[in-house]
Amino acid sequence: MSSRRNTPPAVSKRQLAWFACYVDWYLRRNFHGLHLLRLADPEQFSGIPLLLCLNHPSWWDPLIALHLSQRFFPGRQHAAPIAAEGLAKYKFFERLGFFGIEPGTRQGASRFLEVGTACLSRPDGAFWVTAQGAFNDVRQPIVLEPGIGHVARNADRFVMLPLALEYSFWNERYPEAFACFGEPIVGHGVDHLPAAWTALFRCSLQVTVHALSERVQQRRASSFEPLLHGNAGVGGVYGLWRAVAASLRRKRWQPEHGSSR
Repeated sequence: MSSRRNTPPAVSKRQLAWFACYVDWYLRRNFHGLHLLRLADPEQFSGIPLLLCLNHPSWWDPLIALHLSQRFFPGRQHAAPIAAEGLAKYKFFERLGFFGIEPGTRQGASRFLEVGTACLSRPDGAFWVTAQGAFNDVRQPIVLEPGIGHVARNADRFVMLPLALEYSFWNERYPEAFACFGEPIVGHGVDHLPAAWTALFRCSLQVTVHALSERVQQRRASSFEPLLHGNAGVGGVYGLWRAVAASLRRKRWQPEHGSSR
């Protein structure tokens, strides 16, 4: 295996900037809003490698993560593993920081470890891992694959930042997307063995997922920081009728059904 294959993927800044704009538009089109809950400031660790550990409830997770990466960590070199089968369908993802692995194989584990170690050797590195390894409902207990613990063990000084994601319908036709940065873990790889790192990350991510779920269930938008405003209203003939009726009454048109914003 060549040394080039073991390094973080080369990112095209132009393609990344273009795709980030597209992702913002696409999220606005498909969600009523993207909301952030901060249990910690994600921007306080400049100059220290970041290991971001995410849960994996939905197909939307990589797009939400990409938006967050450019919003909060625009100056970092990002890398994230993706199943090689999926990467084959979206080859341009290679120019955005994604690299392919074969899940469940020795070769896949080796590539994950080598690229993750290389990424966390950079002070501006950010390694994004959906460490559950497969889609899981937010109501299920967190179980992490062991690879993330081995990446942590190989690192020098780093910060593990847990990131919880969730999606829910509130008062509108379109769903809401939620993200939560949890309490960071700062350490050196030699502080723990791989299994201990994995267990520590699992507990941290579980606490973060639980905290986010509690706030989502309360259905109060004021508990969150709004990141994106998207589509609202029922659309169609009924939506048009409401807009015309508001205009005739000389009232401001409010497409939202409820008051979740």
